Parts: sequence; C-alpha cells; structure tokens
Amino acid sequence: MATRTLGRVAKALIAPALALGATVGLASAPASAAVWSSCDQWGNTTLNGYTLYNNIWGSGAGTQCIWANSGTNWGVNANHPNTGGIKSYPNAKKVINKTITSLTSLTSSYNVTVPSSGAYNTSYDIWDTGYANEIMLWVNKTGAVGPLGTSQGTLTLGSNTWTVYKGNNGSNNVYSFIRSSNSTSGTVDILPILKWIKDTKGWFGNVTIGDLQFGFEITSSSGGLDFTVNSESVSSS
Repeated sequence: MATRTLGRVAKALIAPALALGATVGLASAPASAAVWSSCDQWGNTTLNGYTLYNNIWGSGAGTQCIWANSGTNWGVNANHPNTGGIKSYPNAKKVINKTITSLTSLTSSYNVTVPSSGAYNTSYDIWDTGYANEIMLWVNKTGAVGPLGTSQGTLTLGSNTWTVYKGNNGSNNVYSFIRSSNSTSGTVDILPILKWIKDTKGWFGNVTIGDLQFGFEITSSSGGLDFTVNSESVSSS
C-alpha cells in the first residue's frame, strides 16, 4: 500500500523557485516533437492555462521525462524501480480559487492511455488554498497501490461509484475516492463530491478550492513505461 505524504504538493509548490538544472537520470523525452519537454526533477511550464509538473518527489526514484503538446495533451516516460513508496506525481494543474458555495459547477473530462503493468494510479488531486484538505479521485489503478485511511463505505454520484477513504498524513486531511472500476476516459462531476464532504459529512467547511491537479501517481514502472493524457478539460463557474 502506498504511503501518502505532503511531500508531493510541497515540492510541486516550490518547484518554480528551484533551479531547473536538477536532472534525475538520463531518460529522454519521446522521439515525436512536442512543444515542451523536460527530464528535470522539478521541470515545469505553463501552457494554455495549465501548469505542468514533472514532479519526481519520492525517495528511491529512477528516471522520468515529461513532454507536452499542450496543457491538456501530455505524458511521461517513467522508469522507477519495483520498490514501495510513491516516486512521482506528474500532473497538470488548473487553479480554481473559489469557495464551494460560490461554485455553481465544477466538472472535468479525461482520456488517458496507461500501461498494463507497474504500480500507479491515475487521479485528480484537489486542494483547498490552505493545503489542509486534500481530495483525491482515483479513476484507475494498477498494482500494489492503495489509499491512506479507513474505508467510509461507497458513494454513487452521477455516473460514478466510489469507495471513500478518510485519513490524515500528519500534515493534512486526505479524502480519497476510489472508482469502483477502472476507467481510461470519462467525466467527473466534482462539485457534488465537494458538497457531500462539506454538507453531508461535515468533514470541512466552506473552504476555497485552489489547485485542481490531474496526473499519474507512480510507485513503480520498471523498464520504462509510458503514461499519456490524450485529452483533459476542466470547467468551472
């Protein structure tokens, strides 16, 4: 079972302040042309309103390179050893900066291509602006990975059924929603999930939603595996 820590988001947040020459390994980006690519540990850029992070944050990591044609069409080639512990969370971030009650809608669609081996999950990682509450939505998972915390039962909202877990990693609360079956494409209505946490469970109040990230939380990908976001969209009002 993967252990969740605050290290991923903390390092992602400080990435722009770090020198981008800190390269992990000698992996290379795909041969096909991309508008941006990086093999730097904290490599990041902003494209059409999304901030992309290579974000190799875990201990014992191998090599990983990120490429992007846009903020919503990107991928990584990752070669992380077959050991426990999360190695990276390459992702694309959209900033929302609205309270839950001021939102009238918050939805996202995704289409990904993921390997059949390795250990990873494809997930949304949603944060309040104070980084006290983390909401994870796992749309698929493979290998020996699992959420932090204890099961709170199942929840069906819209076209998705989730098993809900509640925990704390010592730095922030973590609410994980694990889709009942793996999906590589679909739409998630995120606002009802936030309202369920706030209004039905009372686990937090009218927090301001800040970062909405989507990407791949990779524990192992020995031999080099490709993870691709073919398309993604985030819509809020």
